[in-house]
Amino acid sequence: RGGAGPAGCTMTLEELAGEQQAMGRMETAGSALEEVLSKALTHRSVTVGVYEAAKLLNVDPDNVVLCLLAADEEDDRDVALQIHFTLIQAFCCENDINILRVSNPGRLAELLLLGASGGAEQPADLHCVLVTNPHASQWKDPALSQLICFCRESRYMDQWVPVINLPER
Repeated sequence: RGGAGPAGCTMTLEELAGEQQAMGRMETAGSALEEVLSKALTHRSVTVGVYEAAKLLNVDPDNVVLCLLAADEEDDRDVALQIHFTLIQAFCCENDINILRVSNPGRLAELLLLGASGGAEQPADLHCVLVTNPHASQWKDPALSQLICFCRESRYMDQWVPVINLPER
């Protein structure tokens, strides 16, 4: 990264250190998310798809521990998808559900498809993924706790929907 901050301004050492710290937090959160998704897939506690997620949020929001929204640049121009995202974000905020935006949906798709049972077709809609909490004892998980702390810290910094990047393999 160059030394220029927003609007071409020169960054101070404190701002540069803060930005590097934020990048480190994002990388750590990305690794934790990968671990959480892997475990959630084995426990069958993942719901994939905007429509399926909306149905689950309507019926049982108390068991949802994490909501992921994923879109690439092309999806950012999809007005209907952005309206769905806005409604899901509002619902999650209203119901104290942690929410993250995944900046590399291709990697998210790889993780979800690798964890799916062999020979399964690719789900048509990977834009919204919910992780549920079917049995509390299974989720005393350090990776999930780390993600929840990341979301909480981000809210303190007025980032209501923090963006993270899943690590490439």
